[in-house]
Amino acid sequence: MKNTAHFLDEHQRQTLAAAMARIIPTDDVPGAREAGTIDFLDRYLSGIAYVLAKPDGSGFETLTGRQAAAWTERIQALREKYAAGVAELDRLGQALCGDDFARLGDTDQDRVLAELERPAATQEAEMKTEAAVAASEPGLQQMTAEADLAFFPLLVLHTRQGFLADPIYGGNRDRIGWKAIGFPGPASLAEAHAGNYTTLSYFAATPEGDEVGR
Repeated sequence: MKNTAHFLDEHQRQTLAAAMARIIPTDDVPGAREAGTIDFLDRYLSGIAYVLAKPDGSGFETLTGRQAAAWTERIQALREKYAAGVAELDRLGQALCGDDFARLGDTDQDRVLAELERPAATQEAEMKTEAAVAASEPGLQQMTAEADLAFFPLLVLHTRQGFLADPIYGGNRDRIGWKAIGFPGPASLAEAHAGNYTTLSYFAATPEGDEVGR
């Protein structure tokens, strides 16, 4: 599905795409840039029209009432956090390496991200909790903890989601993320929601050889 929804301006897109490309870099397999994780993020920040995919994979649910109001408030808070995050990436890029983040080389970008990561390191446990719970929820529902994350762990979380979420959400282009981990994925969300597709065979085996969850 072509991504036509945008919130980020061109400088913000370039900056965040560059940061995502260092979080999941391209090596012997495609990374965040090839998977279009920036499109996933840009669509997510564009508003409430792309929050919950319909079970049949035909599009997205129309949010109304209190649910729409809650998601609108949440996304607005994320927009503000990302705008401030881009400004901070450029500030650190200028201070440490003499240029805006997107214009730096890979090594300097890694240096900036490492500096940015230090004060946010204590939130790693929160990120793991958020990812585990979100994986058990339908669509792109996020825990309230998402709004509590600092910019860097939030960016890491959304980079992972954009790399591995169902392509309907704008990332995982051509199923690149799934291919990278050896997971073919369902033909459509409808197949998964109907119970005609199972991921059981892709679960890690326990030391005794039994599949997790059996």
